[in-house]
Amino acid sequence: MSFLEQELKLVVEGDDKLDLLSLQWLVALADAELETDQLISTYYDTPDQYLSKLKVGLRLRKKGSQWFQTVKTAGKVKDGLHQRQEWEDELANEQWNLDNLKQTPLADIIDDVEIWSTLQPIFTTDFIRETLQLTLADCTQIELAYDRGEVRAGDLRSTIHEVELELKSGSVENLEQIATRLQEEFRLTPSDCSKAKLGYQLASLSGS
Repeated sequence: MSFLEQELKLVVEGDDKLDLLSLQWLVALADAELETDQLISTYYDTPDQYLSKLKVGLRLRKKGSQWFQTVKTAGKVKDGLHQRQEWEDELANEQWNLDNLKQTPLADIIDDVEIWSTLQPIFTTDFIRETLQLTLADCTQIELAYDRGEVRAGDLRSTIHEVELELKSGSVENLEQIATRLQEEFRLTPSDCSKAKLGYQLASLSGS
């Protein structure tokens, strides 16, 4: 089942860890306590990056003991606002659910043995995520995710230190207002570079 993912990405300037709970106005909007998880995601493509050329991403993510497969389109991005179609399914283990993947833009590729059989890990993201579920006065719902970690491709590493605000329901304008308030509190800069884009850039440098 697909849905339109709409999120604002803000890169943190500097290495110091943000203390989200120090913002009383933010805590007041939270539906529950802060959640902390480690997310390890491996992105797959062919050696010649066929999926990337189709502007489709495929990843396998581990969150605690849970596994998820995710397909995303490139969509569009402007001033840090990323809008794209996403398909995500929980898995019983780290094996692909091909039936569900056939409900995504990868359907034709799965049946093409020459392409599907050459899929391989291209890069991995590994980060700690702190999450707050926010509800605004007009019932707009936003998931705030604060990520700290790295992306790895071959022997190369690059830092992940960012805040993502994902709109669950409501208006994009409200999403932007929360982003503006956070930028007044912390040193944050809107970014058009997704973790996948960063990973592919690193992979191209490593020769992966």
